[in-house]
Order: sequence, then structure tokens, then C-alpha cells
Amino acid sequence: MTEILGSFVAGSWHTPTPEGRGEAAGATAGGSARAVRDSVTGELLHHVSSEGLDFGAVADHARSVGVPALQELTFHQRGVILKQLGAHLMEWAANYHEISFSTGTTKRDAFVDIEGGIGTLFTYSGVARRQMPNSTIHLDGGVERLSKGGSFVGRHILTSRQGLALQINAFNFPVWGMLEKFAPMFVAGVPVVVKPATASAHLTRAVVADMIDSGLLPDGCLQLICGDVTGLFDHLAEQDAIAFTGSAATARRLADLDCVKERGTRFFAEADSLNFSLLGSDAAPGTEEFDLFVSGVVAEMTVKAGQKCTAIRRTIVPEQHAEAVAEALTAKLAEATAGDPREKSTRLGPVISTDQRGDVLDAVDEIVAAGARVITGGREASDALADRFPGGAFVAPTVLRAEDPWIDAVHDVEAFGPVTSLITYSSLDEAVRLAARGRGSLVGSVVTHDPAFATEFVRKVAPWHGRILVLDRDDAKESTGHGSPLPTLVHGGPGRAGGGEELGGLRGVEHFMQRTAIQASPDMLTAISGEWVQGAERHLGEHPFTKSLADLRIGDALESEWRTVTLEDIEHFAEFTGDTFYAHTDEEAAAANPFFPGRVAHGYLIVSFAAGLFVQPDPGPVLANYGLEGLRFVTPVSPGDKLKVTLTAKRITPRETDEYGEVRWDAEVVNQDSEPVANYDVLTLVAKE
Repeated sequence: MTEILGSFVAGSWHTPTPEGRGEAAGATAGGSARAVRDSVTGELLHHVSSEGLDFGAVADHARSVGVPALQELTFHQRGVILKQLGAHLMEWAANYHEISFSTGTTKRDAFVDIEGGIGTLFTYSGVARRQMPNSTIHLDGGVERLSKGGSFVGRHILTSRQGLALQINAFNFPVWGMLEKFAPMFVAGVPVVVKPATASAHLTRAVVADMIDSGLLPDGCLQLICGDVTGLFDHLAEQDAIAFTGSAATARRLADLDCVKERGTRFFAEADSLNFSLLGSDAAPGTEEFDLFVSGVVAEMTVKAGQKCTAIRRTIVPEQHAEAVAEALTAKLAEATAGDPREKSTRLGPVISTDQRGDVLDAVDEIVAAGARVITGGREASDALADRFPGGAFVAPTVLRAEDPWIDAVHDVEAFGPVTSLITYSSLDEAVRLAARGRGSLVGSVVTHDPAFATEFVRKVAPWHGRILVLDRDDAKESTGHGSPLPTLVHGGPGRAGGGEELGGLRGVEHFMQRTAIQASPDMLTAISGEWVQGAERHLGEHPFTKSLADLRIGDALESEWRTVTLEDIEHFAEFTGDTFYAHTDEEAAAANPFFPGRVAHGYLIVSFAAGLFVQPDPGPVLANYGLEGLRFVTPVSPGDKLKVTLTAKRITPRETDEYGEVRWDAEVVNQDSEPVANYDVLTLVAKE
């Protein structure tokens, strides 16, 4: 009996009964079971079904078990778990590569999916621990003063939503696609339900099983459904989210679900798009940029057999270089050896299934019928590969030439495989219009060494694309390439590409949180936000630099003695530092400046004097001063003015894995007339005990 993949729901594994399994690849027979075959050999691997699952229990388990367990953890604690989880999965990476071969991916292809996906866990661990507080509330922006007297203020906070996040993922990146969504969802404090694509669900299942077996994850924060999830939509509501990756047509259907339209379930889509790469008019044959362009197009056609939502579908080149590009592409693609991805010599594996092979070739035929011609590859060459690899799902790398760059098919029909269409432009304006004709794309790239061309082109085409790579000889060595989304940058795009955004560092976490505007008194806002607000109560007394994190409290403060700034101080500082700017050294010139009453003290002299007024010199819990933020000089300081500084503990952030934490101090320097002279935050590292 062929295995039926199990699902992990409500805390345990569930395997459907074997009745009603379809025997043809992708078929259904008397039930929901679908057959999955090795994309190289056609061998039947297993069946996939969600028959018998209680979808109501899935939703209830996420909300009643996953939400409280996950949201008891701070952002830092979640980040630590992600780091540990990444290290755990990396130990099993070789197993995932072995499974990945059956999906048609070479070792090189799978590295992007497997190690790339695991790497996302490490990145988001850093986001949680370095860019977020060690609490469960994340602050968004600064404090807004809402009243004249300052007793009524507001600011935005981000909190974890009280629902689940359903991932619906595509077949082409069964590891990365799952982990790049899981990481920000987990940091956001939202339990995750993973629905992998049927054709590669076995690889996702292997990774999820190891994540669960690691014992690192809180109960209820991760569930897996292999098979149809239609029944789950009836249980999604206002606090839930759907994050989809796949075709634009499916995205439109999901956006029309009752849970989205009527119950307010958030919907994020990352859909297919006809991405472009454009060769600048300066990048003639023989230039480094020409070679980079050709290599980039070939890489995007052959990695994952072109089954990437970021692959180059439209290759846009100057009219005068079209023939040279076509020849170079044909020659380089001839080196892309097709075959079993288990063989080291293989550069091009099959697409995911024979059904997908048929869809790709049908799309090629449609583009050809619309007026394009085959330069290399196409159906005939693909059929020759099929004869060499019976049962396999091979498509020959195919370059089409659109003699008319404006035929609709090359801008509307996506052949989701190793296929690109060569399109020509005659002017920069036409290049912009052609790039935008895709009606919204995930990524575009322009290969040029001409800054003027790149600047004008990018400014005009950016509204149509989520990411743009500008490639030339200067960044090529370290560039990650056209088709590689990075966890620190937004992955998504407007229009046809779905209108959603994923990744983007902290932005990816914020997608799954609720932004709320809080209006309150300074004291109340301080209590709610966990950060001292100007106007809130200060606690004067013992010098706060003598307190460890265990004893220090938000609002603990020091009010210093006065210090008079003399002309001798200003002249000495100018001579000692070499900062002899005329405002500090020339009375007549300074008085002529509209901002100064005459000679004034250096801003950095004021900061230095302020440090001398608030620093506690003896060894103690303060370990280091590692920076200032938000420094502003407000009122000029003249010789004879007096200065006083008030230092207040603004935010206290213990580091989860260290014996110290970060304390952010509000520093306010005023003169003898109580006018603000300088405002800034001081950052220190302070021992926990």
C-alpha cells in the first residue's frame, strides 16, 4: 500500500484512510487523495489527502492552545527559539536534499530552498532580538503630543493578533516558502497552519516533522495540513490571516472567500508575475554588463527549471543587440545539461510533474501562436527530452522571440518553466512602458553601467515592481542575483503580483500584528507602552547608574547640578578638537549668522559637559556607553549660560542570552531659563545583577 502523507493537527499526527486514492499523477478518485510521482522517473511516491480532518479542531487548537502558549513569550524569547530551531534543522539538511531530488531539483537548486529557508530563521531571530523589545508590545513611531499642556499624548503600538495564520504555499519552494512565512509569523506571536502544495508536500512534511520533534516550539504554534484546506475557510474570522503564494487566478478566488469579504480575515497574496530583465543601451556585446545580463537570464531559466515566481519571463533588450543576445543565450543554454538531478553533471532538472510540463508547453504554444517564434527549445526539443527520460517531466530551455514587442501574449501568458521571451525596445520611454506592461511584477532588473539611464529608468518603472536589481560590473561579484528574495528586503509586488509584501525584516513581522493608536496621559502611556514618555513621573533619589537591571525601573532619574559655560571653555574646546568653525571663534561673524546671538558653545561641548554632569564615575553595573540617538541642539548656548541635565531611564531591555541588557536613557539639557538646549537618547549596557 502506497503511503498517504499524514497531517499534524491539534497536537497529533493524522493519516487518512487509504480508500479512494487516485492512481494517476494528480488525479482524484472517489475521494480527495492525490497521487504524487517522482518528477524524474514517474515512479509513484505516495498519496496526499486531508480526508477526515476536523478543521474546526484545527482552528480551535491554534486559538486556544497556540495563541496563549506563544504569546506568553517575549519577542526576544521567540527569537532565541528561531535561532535554536535553525541550528536543529541545519543538522538534517542532507536528508532534505535527498528528498528534494524527487521534485526535480539539483543540489544547487535545493540549496536555495533548503539552506536559504533555514537561513531565514536566523535572520528573523536577529530581527526579534535586535530590533524589537524584550516584551510583547512593539512600539511603532514616536509619541504624538495631542494637547497644548502635554497631559494628553498618543502613540501607536503593535500587538499580537488573537488568531491563526494559514500559509498556502506553492510547489516550487517547499522549504523556503514555508519558513520565510513561518519566521515572521512566529515572531509576531501568531500560531501557524501550513498547507503545502501537493506535489512537494513530502519535503515540507519532513521539515515540519523535525520542527515538531525538536521540542523547541510551544504547543499549538505549528500545524500541518497535507491536502485540501477548503473546509478550514469556514472557520476563519476577524483575527486570522491567509498568506498565499501561487497563481494570480487562485489568488483572485481566495480574495473572494466569505471569510475575507464578510468576516475580515486578512489576505496576503504573492502571485505569479511576468518579471523582466532589461539590458541597458550602453551594454553592448563585449562589455562586462552584456555578459552579466546573459548569465543572469540563463541562471533564472535553469535554476529550479525556471519554476520561480521571480524568474525572468521577459528579456528586454535594445533592438541593435537583439541578435547578439539571442546567439549568446542559445550558446550558453546549450551548456545546461538536462538530466537526473541526482547526477552532479546535471544543470537542468525536470519541472515538478508531467501535468506541469503540459501546462508549460501549452503556454509556449500560445505565445508562439500569438506571433512569437522559437529561437531554441520549444515543444519539439522538449519531446526529444521526454524520449530520453521516459516518465520524466522535462522541458527544454526555451527562448522565444517576439518580433512585435507589444503582442499581448508575451506580457500576459506565463510559461512557468525554463522559458523566456526576447523583446526589443528602441528608446528608454519604450523600455519603461514594456517593463510596466506586465501589470505589476515581483522583481525587475536592469543591467547597465550608465547612472543616468539607470536613474531615469528605475524612477519611472519602480511603481510597477516590488524589487528592482540594478546590476553592473561594480556590484556583480557580491550580488545575489535577479531571482533571490532576501529576508531583509520586501518580497512582493503590485497589481498582478498580488499586492502583498513578505519578508522585509521587521516589516514582515508587522504584517501579522495589530497596529493600535493609544491615547492617554504620559503616565498611563508609559505604563502601557513600557517606555517612559516626556511628562510622565520621574523617580529621583539614588543615582540610577548604581542600579542593576534587577533594581532599575522605568522613570528612575537624576537631576544634575548646574554648570556654567565660559568663553575659556569654548576656546579651549575649539583648540583642543580643531573645531574652529567661526560660530565658536569669531564674534562678529557669529553675530551676523541669523541663528546665533554671537559666539556660541559647540554642540559636542554641551554633550560632553552633560556627560560629566550625569556620569557616576565608580565601577558599577553600567558596563558601557555604546551610542547616542536622536541628538538635537535646540537653543544656542552663549558664554555665561548655565546648563543642567536630567537623565531618565526610558526603556529597559534585558538580553535573553546575556548577563546584561540595554538601557535607553532620555537626556534633556536645559539652560538657566529652563529652555531646552539639547535632547537625545543615551544607550548603555547594564549588568542584570
